[in-house]
Amino acid sequence: MEIEGELKTALKERKVQFEMFFTLPDFSDISLRDYQETMQRPFFSLSKRKRIKPIDYTSPDKSVSVHVSPNPAYGMATIWDADIMIYLASHLNELRERGANDLSPVIRLQPGDLLKRICWGTSGRAYERLVNALDRLQATTIKTNIRASAKSRETTFSWIDSYTHLVDERTQRSLGMEITLSKWFFDGVMDKRNVLSISPLYFEITSGLGKWLYRASRKHAGGNGADGFTIGFETLHQKSGSESLYPVFKRKLLDLARVNDLPDISLEVIDGDGPRPKMKMVMRRHLSERARTRRQAALPSPGQDDQEMVDPRLALGMISSLSKEMRVNTDDAPRRVIGTSPARRSGPTARTNASKMIDAEVYAAIRADFPGWDYDELLHRFDAFLSANPSELPRNYSKRFYGFVKEHHRRNKYRL
Repeated sequence: MEIEGELKTALKERKVQFEMFFTLPDFSDISLRDYQETMQRPFFSLSKRKRIKPIDYTSPDKSVSVHVSPNPAYGMATIWDADIMIYLASHLNELRERGANDLSPVIRLQPGDLLKRICWGTSGRAYERLVNALDRLQATTIKTNIRASAKSRETTFSWIDSYTHLVDERTQRSLGMEITLSKWFFDGVMDKRNVLSISPLYFEITSGLGKWLYRASRKHAGGNGADGFTIGFETLHQKSGSESLYPVFKRKLLDLARVNDLPDISLEVIDGDGPRPKMKMVMRRHLSERARTRRQAALPSPGQDDQEMVDPRLALGMISSLSKEMRVNTDDAPRRVIGTSPARRSGPTARTNASKMIDAEVYAAIRADFPGWDYDELLHRFDAFLSANPSELPRNYSKRFYGFVKEHHRRNKYRL
């Protein structure tokens, strides 16, 4: 009888656990928010390799300090692990937006929702990666004076205090997770002024430095309008906590600015060949507004006499020429061509000659890097997207088309 009673108790507890996780609201498509006090400073390793070397950062004015200590067994939490923290901040923000009461640092979630939202996939390897990331987030120790109280000069914490993973004993499938956030992180996210919206495409950035630079740019340039924000490469090197030597770091920054395909953010190098190069960061939406103004100025006004009116075909030509001068990235563009088959078509469907429209050097690079596609057809689709979205006319037409073909090739190369 005693064994039977224990069994009933265990089954009852298990039922409560099942209900607790399976009655959670849907958080698979929540709006993404990042915690801005971690966006511009070195809180994470930028490498996937296990990092044992600590990060020790002090701002030039000595007002901000960040010290990150890795765990010898797990290493330091990485910028990819920070994807999880972004999701958890978004989760809390969503609960607050829905008017939830008694919010606490304990978050219950379905790991599948988290993994899908941060684009890690839902394979067995993805779940293993999630657990490893949570181990690093729990084991990494941070000491900072950011938001330190009047009574304490510094706060020491880990990103998460603990996590519990409920697994079905028979199938070994995940039933849910309970993650307890650190008080420092939880209190920061609970202040609505401390969270910033980010693009879902952030999770598709592949390089560690690219992910950090997006977050830093979003923080720095977000409220500065069309003038953006300019910062020296050396300062970026210090703020990133990168283990790369400065010359290597500089080269990586130049590469990121050359490709210029970070979502939301346009990058421009100032004095790149000089001793102190700088990075200018501008939100693309502000460039979009500037481009729209320039296009409107180029087109004829409705009050002109008929003899002074510009032929509509010439007006379209003016817009086409402007598109080569204005760089406003079309981050959605590659998604519009997904599903097209590898094309080697010619004749009527080739509406535009890509070899004549694209700069010779860029066109040669496209042919070398992404062979096998009908570039005229892709250019037609690229132009169709720009025509439907005039606010996103790129400043550098050729370079943006390179990015368009690159993304199309990445998504469809196995169909060649």
